[in-house]
Amino acid sequence: MYNRYLADVTGIDSPALLVYPDIVRDNIRVAKEMIGDVNRLRPHVKTNKTAEVNQLMLDAGITKFKCATIAEAEMLGNLHAPDVLLAYQPIGPKITRLIALSKAYPATIFSCLIDNQASAVELSRAAQENNIIIRVFIDLNTGMNRTGIQPQEAAGLIKYAKELKGIQIVGLHAYDGHIRDTDLATRQMKSDAAFALVQTLKEQVNPLFDHPLTIVAGGSPTYPTHVKRSGVECSPGTFIFWDWNYKHHAPEQPFEYGAILITRVVSVIDAVTVCVDLGHKSVAAENPLPRVHFLNAPEATPVGQSEEHLVLRVPDSAQYSIGTVLYGVPVHICPTVALYERVHVIEDGKKVGEWKVIARDRFIHY
Repeated sequence: MYNRYLADVTGIDSPALLVYPDIVRDNIRVAKEMIGDVNRLRPHVKTNKTAEVNQLMLDAGITKFKCATIAEAEMLGNLHAPDVLLAYQPIGPKITRLIALSKAYPATIFSCLIDNQASAVELSRAAQENNIIIRVFIDLNTGMNRTGIQPQEAAGLIKYAKELKGIQIVGLHAYDGHIRDTDLATRQMKSDAAFALVQTLKEQVNPLFDHPLTIVAGGSPTYPTHVKRSGVECSPGTFIFWDWNYKHHAPEQPFEYGAILITRVVSVIDAVTVCVDLGHKSVAAENPLPRVHFLNAPEATPVGQSEEHLVLRVPDSAQYSIGTVLYGVPVHICPTVALYERVHVIEDGKKVGEWKVIARDRFIHY
């Protein structure tokens, strides 16, 4: 497995993030095969934040996307992505920015989330002032306990928001990122229980509308559970690059690592300890050590990390000369990508270009 990632990195300064387009294309193909109907696939772009990667998905026939920031939405608008859900409840300046995007990219249909009456009113007022219609999904809390209204309480919000001018309720959004069991049967059981609340709500409120409400559900861990539900749009994101965590906690999903870190040995401390240039600023640091696993040095164990350094315990440091290149898989790829301004594109073992991680910025133009 390691050999497929080997590349001539002589001219690439470390730490760096390498992306392998052939593997990314394979991951897109697998995601489509798992769901069967590409029209039910709404990938989340928070993982890749890169226009070229999203163009690969567009080229594969994917037309619906989900994002978390205005910058990610703008990136998709600039690609003329047909349908973009901002999976966030815009407040304050974000409303102004979302409206500006809608006007700047008329070929893209933008929508957003709401989970309370005050936000519905604020969106309605802004939409009317700008003579537009803002499409909204009702954000439901099915156990994540981060955002969203309880499904049992959402009917009242839906009836209230439905009467407001300037906004149009088009669907329900349910992110169940709290369901992470390694055993797929357990994950399926918990996913079914959470989704039952969403389905009950849809059946309750659908008669209020002249169009059926769309359900957007799940992320990467529950992707295999939601692909079985007819008419439900699924929103995996990590699949595009995959990472160590999901490789080992969602083993039934046959995705491969599409992005790899490289780092170099910068110091040999003693007989069993070396230091590499992969600090907090180079790999997602929200998890405890180890935050990265090395494909060509599986015996290397991270024992300490600071801003620019990662200290590794190894069986024999004599095997690690200064400048040795290590290929690492982060435990969590999504925030790792956001640490890099650009990625290095590798094909057939050679660097063929660079892609800017354009949506790592909070602001592009709007």
